[in-house]
Amino acid sequence: MERLPLWAYYGRVDLETAIAMKILITAGPTREYLDDVRFLSNASSGRMGYAIAQAAIDAGHEVVLVSGPVALPVPAGCELVPVEGTRDMYDACLTRFAECDGVIASAAVCDYGPRERTSGKRVKTGQPITIELVEMPDIIAELGRQKGQRWSVGFALEAQDPHRRAVEKLHKKNCDAIVLNRTTAIGADDNSIELIDATDTTVAKWTGSKIDIAHRLIAWIAATLAD
Repeated sequence: MERLPLWAYYGRVDLETAIAMKILITAGPTREYLDDVRFLSNASSGRMGYAIAQAAIDAGHEVVLVSGPVALPVPAGCELVPVEGTRDMYDACLTRFAECDGVIASAAVCDYGPRERTSGKRVKTGQPITIELVEMPDIIAELGRQKGQRWSVGFALEAQDPHRRAVEKLHKKNCDAIVLNRTTAIGADDNSIELIDATDTTVAKWTGSKIDIAHRLIAWIAATLAD
């Protein structure tokens, strides 16, 4: 798909004189290790988050990209903070959020991890095993509690009753907007999203390449949420 010129997203404005923000962006999966070899994770490629980082840089913003393990080139001009586990991403985000104007949380973090990590490698016994899972920290919810005058945009990947569940997350996590996408977005180059604001209103529906959607999202944030 041919990429549109920047003015198609931002209007015919001088991006060099536009208000620049410092944006915290999370991307990719996290991993929760069962032992030193095996882990729980998901199939997130990180493409959406990295596209958002690139779009923000294209628009003249400063980016802190907190990324789980992905096989993607780092957008030139961003500050990369590589992490692996959910707690690592949580700590990195809480540390860096204080210096940012807002956060876009597109990472697909593990909701649960093992209570205990086994040293070495679990030995196969031929018998079922039971692993106790505990809930991981909720990164965007904690940032929402701490945001003050800053803004936060979350992502919701939903399959059942998607709009209702996305709205629930929007308020539970104290977001200013939430991006609803479907499971087909995982690992894909394209996406189809619904953008819902704090009044529960669907303000946009975009389908296309992830980089085009990313530019539209950054343009909407700059026009709607930025001071």
